[in-house]
Amino acid sequence: MSTAFDNADLPAYTMGRAADLIGVTPAFLRSLGSAGLIEPERSHGGHRRYSRHQLRLAARVRQLLDEGMLLTAACRIVMLEDRLAAAHRRIVELGGTLTDDDNADLPTATHPDIATTRYYPSPRPDRSPSAP
Repeated sequence: MSTAFDNADLPAYTMGRAADLIGVTPAFLRSLGSAGLIEPERSHGGHRRYSRHQLRLAARVRQLLDEGMLLTAACRIVMLEDRLAAAHRRIVELGGTLTDDDNADLPTATHPDIATTRYYPSPRPDRSPSAP
């Protein structure tokens, strides 16, 4: 039996409670609204209400900011990750299957030619590329 509390999109958390749950300030949550990542629902009194899904997005942005990303870049990354996860859910709903190559949580392997550092050839054969 599914209840309203099982719905990750239910706007159940006030701004203060939401901020406490993920360890941020209310101003941080407002900044995510200004950045266009999260648009909270409003109560009848006009107070912001956040869903668990929105709080997961906000927590991920906070993690990326702590790793040194700019807010706009972090929001864009989280938005794309969220869209990819939604697309994967839709594929499965339609009866498709995902392979390990489709797992967005695993980094994509870099092509060996790109990962190999190449130096300019030394003008003299008796010198190595790293020699002064």
